[in-house]
Amino acid sequence: MRESTGLRYFTFFYLYVMQGIPAGFGLTAVVNYLTGRGLSATTVASFSAAVGLPWTLQFVWGPLIDKYQESILGQRKQWVVLTQLVAALASLALLLVHDPVSQLRLMLLAFVVHSVFASIQDASVDAIAIAVVPEQERGRVNAFMRGGFLLGSSLGAAGLSWMLHHYGFFQAALAQSVALLAFTVLTFFIRLERTDRLLPRFGAVPAAARRNADNPPIRWLFRELYRAITEPRTLRQFSVIALTYLCFGVFGWAYSYHLIKELHWSDSRVSMLQGSWGSAATLCLIVAGGVLADRLGAARLQRRVMLVLGSFLLLFCSLSFLWRHEAVATLGLLLWNMADPSLSVAALPLLMALCRPRIEGSQFTTYMALVNLCGVSGSYITGWALQVVSAPVLGLGCGLVVLGLLGLLRRQRQAFPVPVQPRVSAS
Repeated sequence: MRESTGLRYFTFFYLYVMQGIPAGFGLTAVVNYLTGRGLSATTVASFSAAVGLPWTLQFVWGPLIDKYQESILGQRKQWVVLTQLVAALASLALLLVHDPVSQLRLMLLAFVVHSVFASIQDASVDAIAIAVVPEQERGRVNAFMRGGFLLGSSLGAAGLSWMLHHYGFFQAALAQSVALLAFTVLTFFIRLERTDRLLPRFGAVPAAARRNADNPPIRWLFRELYRAITEPRTLRQFSVIALTYLCFGVFGWAYSYHLIKELHWSDSRVSMLQGSWGSAATLCLIVAGGVLADRLGAARLQRRVMLVLGSFLLLFCSLSFLWRHEAVATLGLLLWNMADPSLSVAALPLLMALCRPRIEGSQFTTYMALVNLCGVSGSYITGWALQVVSAPVLGLGCGLVVLGLLGLLRRQRQAFPVPVQPRVSAS
């Protein structure tokens, strides 16, 4: 992977396809299925928040991954392979569920266990990406990562939703588990370095296989992590990104619920639209955005994305009386599917640039944990807010917040520079 650009693109693409399949299945297909079966907004929102909760704990896994990052398999690769295997086994536990509504707690437990290990895998993959991808490639690599996640989410949302409604939950869960196991086998054969072994062996890691002299002390990791994330400029940059993700998540969840409950669309129809139509266009948009992030600068691209999507929210929600027209509602759903991927192509390279050497896994996973916390909080809060206000009102509020954050960025003309990282030692 360190020597081959093509292998890096391919590897990070399929690793994120692997992450996207269960995300699309659990957080789109199953959530829409539960909504369509008449469960209340608070119940469905609580299910969605619980499934996403382990992803908010990535800051716990980051220091462990960085502490024990060296292995004969390759730097941090042992974490990826092990957690992929356990996540696939957790997916097999879904085969015990025959009726998702009556066995909601069992299904929730299986999804949560899977999310725990999938979040560790995600943290490991992100740390590897920061370590092996040259800075000038990060925009494009992030585009492939988000594109892979989009494709996986599409397969999970549309493909597994179709299987769920035509063949039952057991077959859909089985298809997901087989796909995860196949990707795990593929990961086993990927090397980060030519000297990395495919099979582990007991004993110390040979000096020739080490990229660092030693695994860093845990106390040093936490000290440097605290310094990195509390630096004022870094904190301001991340806060804008996190709040933007929160607004996007709130409207996305509210709009899907509105289509099913208020406009009486079938849950399978919403899932199919979210996971199929428009995905190819979004994938092309992501790849183009990755090239622009490398050429124009991620900060400038992020501001343009915020302007377009914030304006779209205000316009689309102010015309909510047209949502009853199928063409308008469908167009809005397809366009909004591009929101999160478009922001990610610009925002993730910015966050990677903030990460310091040797704590990149800890720092980036802390950022992603907080971003995921915004998503989880958004779905949970939205479930309660919809009992008081409508989806269009929530969307208008989110649009105003996004444009307000954009105004803050424009007042700081030097916002989001890539900081020069100080040299640190693990002593």
